[in-house]
Amino acid sequence: FDIGFMGALPGMVLMAAADEADLAAMIATSLEIDDRPSAFRYPRGDGVGVEIPELAAPLQIGKGRIVREGTTVALLSLGTRLQETLKAADALAARGVSATVADARFAKPLDEDLILRLAREHECLITIEEGAMGGFGAFVLQMLAGKGALDGGLKIRTLHLPDIFQDQDSPVAQYTQAGLNADQIAAAALQALGVEVTRAVRA
Repeated sequence: FDIGFMGALPGMVLMAAADEADLAAMIATSLEIDDRPSAFRYPRGDGVGVEIPELAAPLQIGKGRIVREGTTVALLSLGTRLQETLKAADALAARGVSATVADARFAKPLDEDLILRLAREHECLITIEEGAMGGFGAFVLQMLAGKGALDGGLKIRTLHLPDIFQDQDSPVAQYTQAGLNADQIAAAALQALGVEVTRAVRA
């Protein structure tokens, strides 16, 4: 629920790391911010295993990154679902669907230039977040609507945690229940494109 309610605060900077190196950079970023409130998510579970720099450099506020370039589908991830999103892109490629993968890094302020480019250059945009409804995906939708980027028939889906109190379980089990694993992300993109989804991909 944190992204939704903290995102309502004027001037707030909200960050979510995809891996250990990004988390270190976000800590450094937060330490440098002295003119407005900021927060970063501390991920639950195991790390990805990337090398952590001895001295992390702060990030440019409100800037995401392209991790993989594609042509048909844009997968925009916030937080630790990035690795599953990359696997989803592999699953889509196996079905002949080319996918761009982007790491938003910031839920607020949004990287509007990056998101508008994704919306403009792809048939379908999927947002992926480990947060409740009304969070990152809603922020993206509101921005795109305000810029008129939804007027041309862009297919868009927001993937987030379900609107329930989930039972205590491992992160993997909870993400599967939420529809946030790689096959489920790929299935959401295929369904948005009107491509038949096999049972194996949908599971």
